[in-house]
Amino acid sequence: MNAATIRAVIGGTLLMASSLVSASAAQPLPVPPEHPNSQRISVETQGTGTDVILIPGLASSRDVWADLSAKLRKNHRIHLIELAGFANTAAIANPDGKIMAPAVDAIAAYIHVQHIKAPTIIGHSLGGEMALMLAARHPDLVGRVMIVDALPFYSLMFNPAATSETVAPQATATRNLILGQSPEQFTEFQKASIARLAKTEAVRPALVAAGIDSDRKTIADAVYEVMITDLRPELGRIKAPIEVVYAYDTVFGVPAASVDTMYRQAYASAPDIHFKRIDDSFHFVMLDQPERFSEAVESFLNGDVSQMQPQTE
Repeated sequence: MNAATIRAVIGGTLLMASSLVSASAAQPLPVPPEHPNSQRISVETQGTGTDVILIPGLASSRDVWADLSAKLRKNHRIHLIELAGFANTAAIANPDGKIMAPAVDAIAAYIHVQHIKAPTIIGHSLGGEMALMLAARHPDLVGRVMIVDALPFYSLMFNPAATSETVAPQATATRNLILGQSPEQFTEFQKASIARLAKTEAVRPALVAAGIDSDRKTIADAVYEVMITDLRPELGRIKAPIEVVYAYDTVFGVPAASVDTMYRQAYASAPDIHFKRIDDSFHFVMLDQPERFSEAVESFLNGDVSQMQPQTE
């Protein structure tokens, strides 16, 4: 396994799909139509209590949070985001090719119009980068942030010296590759990707299916955007405390300490940052280690920073 492949396994590669069963308690809550980006997201709510907004990753459904939301909705009001063009939410026209930034603006508008006070934001993968973007560009709207298996600049996975400019040709080539695949190639690519992203075999078929249900152009545009977006210069604007939860498994072929260092270096400019490593897991931590992940979230929501350390059991 070469260095690029290892980094891809650690951070997840392109098609980060979704999970299993939709929670029956979900209630659709549309974003106010007067906002220009309102159709960029759909939202479902569950439970009552303090507010938690959950953002899934690339080509993912909100159902990737099903296990977590079933626990949290007993004491929290959960807002389950799904991006237009991913999984079960219809795609919209996207002439400028941007996915993340306008969706972040739509989430900010949702928080404002719904009068949600200082919500906790939890984002996985591409959703984690969106959570960072939301906290940096709308710092007064966010109470705290949990980033799940994501870096502030995705392309560091492939090249620690990458910049937005140097990675642009590779991002363009990747977008074109996705758009140019036949349906059969697209399906096989997703199966191979998910095998690297989810350690638990039982969840893989649903993850692949969710990716196939996603809009191809939306996926390709999002991949391009996440590859060239470097949020490290914006981390200092974030007022909310951040916890980064990330996966590790021996199959990565690198020492756990090296993975710890990669994450800490990437987030070095964040003013209030904590880290928690969850072992024996691939990229979909919430599916590979649901109990440990739920415990990490509960500790985070309770402000228990003593638990925000690498987990090595």
